[in-house]
Amino acid sequence: MIPLSDENPTLHTPYMTWALLAAMFGAFFIIQGAGLDEVKLATSICNLGMVPGELTHRAALGTGVPIARGLACVVDNDPINRWTPLTSMFLHGGWMHILGNALFFWVFGNNIEDSMGPGRFLAFYLICGLAAAAAHVLMQPASPIPTVGASGAISGVLGAYLVLYPRVRVNMLFIFIIIFRVIPVPAWLVLIWWFGVQLISALPSLSQVNPDVSGGVAVWAHVGGFVTGMVLIKLFEKPALVAERESVRRAHQAWPGL
Repeated sequence: MIPLSDENPTLHTPYMTWALLAAMFGAFFIIQGAGLDEVKLATSICNLGMVPGELTHRAALGTGVPIARGLACVVDNDPINRWTPLTSMFLHGGWMHILGNALFFWVFGNNIEDSMGPGRFLAFYLICGLAAAAAHVLMQPASPIPTVGASGAISGVLGAYLVLYPRVRVNMLFIFIIIFRVIPVPAWLVLIWWFGVQLISALPSLSQVNPDVSGGVAVWAHVGGFVTGMVLIKLFEKPALVAERESVRRAHQAWPGL
């Protein structure tokens, strides 16, 4: 299932959503070479991606992790490591990674910004991203594997959407082999299903036998970000904006031509 849009009109221009998307794509093109230069992409992930074991000092210095053909990311003690929970939020591993994140962020993020204003939304987004990073470090403290991506912060946006707009319908693209169909689905169903997939994917990593079974995806970051978004949204929302949006949404449902 792929979200294409929602039936939840915005009342204000989502400037911060645009700015964050621009920052993601700007970093991808300028710092990561748009994924076209394998060495540049790998170097950015290694140097600016978050490595839990570097932050906790539980990964042995010099440990190498294969990251591209003939290239390995080596655990170090560089001062920039302390900033990687933030820098990693604006980097991605390739085109599919950034486009998938951008699509989810656009569908759900503009409505959350519209519910709190651009300044609060930026703070909310960054806090959710840092909380997601903390969750990943907590669950994989000795991992030498670098992680990048905005999905932890975006997970917080999804959690917030579940709390504020559970009944809004989301237009989901379903692909059945060669059949493509767009079906409106209640947001609560889409988001609970998404969170359930993340949680089920994350639980095997608790195994002491083989904790690194997530396929390189920081699923605990998704879980942590989502829960953080659910918990914090009521602190960041502006009730007047939410009420105004809900009034307009109901009017659109009652009178679609308006």
